[in-house]
Amino acid sequence: MDYLSLIKSPIHEELNDFVTLFNRSLKHENGLLSRVLEHIRQRGGKRMRPMLTLLMAKNFGIVSEETQYAAVGLELLHTASLVHDDVVDESNKRRGQASVNALFDNKVSVLVGDYILSTALLSVSYTHSELIVRYLSELGRTLSDGEILQLSNIDNTQISEEAYYEIIKKKTAVLFEMCAVIGAVSAGASDDEVVAARQFGQDLGIIFQIRDDIFDYYEETEVGKPTGNDMLEGKLTLPVIYALQSTGDEAMLALAHKVKQQEVNAAEIASLVAFTKAHGGIEYAEQQMAKRHAACMQFIDERVGDAAIKTALTAYLDYVIARKS
Repeated sequence: MDYLSLIKSPIHEELNDFVTLFNRSLKHENGLLSRVLEHIRQRGGKRMRPMLTLLMAKNFGIVSEETQYAAVGLELLHTASLVHDDVVDESNKRRGQASVNALFDNKVSVLVGDYILSTALLSVSYTHSELIVRYLSELGRTLSDGEILQLSNIDNTQISEEAYYEIIKKKTAVLFEMCAVIGAVSAGASDDEVVAARQFGQDLGIIFQIRDDIFDYYEETEVGKPTGNDMLEGKLTLPVIYALQSTGDEAMLALAHKVKQQEVNAAEIASLVAFTKAHGGIEYAEQQMAKRHAACMQFIDERVGDAAIKTALTAYLDYVIARKS
């Protein structure tokens, strides 16, 4: 199924306007900065988060100039966070292409990330909405908090679902949450509607991250990501957490602690991956996605009146679960 076409259908023109405005914000006359920004513009991506902002605005009213500047600010903040994350993670790839720090260096990456972050604040200021500016500022703080929490959790000997969800809510789900909230706010949604949009965005973001985490248990040729990559970085995700807690297997728990200490080898990671699959970790993670899928569908059924937007948001939700990368 062509999910992306269904998602874009009711916001086709508005999405084109967004892309134009976003690309314009990432242009500069300075030679080095110009080259780096051009590289970032070319990466593009599917625009999943801006599409959510536009769809939510159109659901509760219209996609206004305020919506567009807010959507650009959100995407710029997300982009800046990715540039900085690649430095922190020492990553050489981003969306299948060379990362900024791989092409240039860490100094350039940090400074360009700062430039993009400042541009995000400038863009959102054009909304002339104190509330939207506040939401974007809070989002930036939460994303940073999530990254620091994830780093500190590697040293935490406790292995729990609670810690896992706390991290992914702050690292991933909050971005979807704010896209939904700011889209609704820009269209004049009521307080009750904004609360509902917030929960929809959070559930959607949690689904997105759980799906991403499941990829780590399959071959790179299947999902475009090395098997066990999260474990190699000291991260334990929902499938293995469930398998460990449901079995209490001491040998596997010992391996899990080696993962957190980043002292694990490829054979041990392969053993943990196999253990997770054999003890229902993938199925459990899929069940957790299904629960949130049901909650999101309830929002769509109760809060979305336009048939095209209902179809688009349903396709969005289904795509997040069905995607392969």
